Amino acid sequence: MTIRVAIVDDDPLVRVGLRTVIDHAPDLEVVGEASDGVEVMEVVERVNPDVVLMDIRMPNRDGLAATRDLIDGPGETPRIVILTTFELDEYVYEALQAGATGFLLKRVPPAELLDAIRLAASGESLIFPALTRRLLEQAVVPARKKDEWVDSLTTRELEVLGYMAAGDSNQEIAAALSIGVETVKTHVTNVLGKLQVRDRIHAVIRAYETGLVRPGPDNAGDS
Repeated sequence: MTIRVAIVDDDPLVRVGLRTVIDHAPDLEVVGEASDGVEVMEVVERVNPDVVLMDIRMPNRDGLAATRDLIDGPGETPRIVILTTFELDEYVYEALQAGATGFLLKRVPPAELLDAIRLAASGESLIFPALTRRLLEQAVVPARKKDEWVDSLTTRELEVLGYMAAGDSNQEIAAALSIGVETVKTHVTNVLGKLQVRDRIHAVIRAYETGLVRPGPDNAGDS
């Protein structure tokens, strides 16, 4: 099944480069392009992409506003992957809060770009441990009090959330905790449900915002 991709960037050379890389993949297809956050609304409505690659800094209407428009709009929302030049762009954090699936640096190698699109289309979040941790540690000011959901998490779920914040996959979490992958999936599902978020990266954001996960080189198991 072909993954349909829309590219949103005000730089035509960037759009050409992304299209060239994506269209060479047998399972991906660029179905639309836009030069700003105004055009993308019409493009998404017309071509119904699975994934939108969204530049964050654009004239007329930036990627942050466009992300909010798409998330709040009618119909099914495509997965939105933010493209940025800066690792610690404050707008990226706001876009993630608004509902974006994840973010990529524009200098990412082509193979990683393609894998990220596939991952986003499958419903997974794009959590790159080093980048995500630095972004959240710079952008997030933990709340003074933890949300009520913190007390609803079991000890095991707190452990799993810590590993999620470290960017570990289900397989890596299973190995670290000596449990089955299906058991990990159940814990992850429970964590997302209790936090009332739709994917892993938004669970990690909530964990940072409440101070449940603390800044540091390794967050696994924090509680």
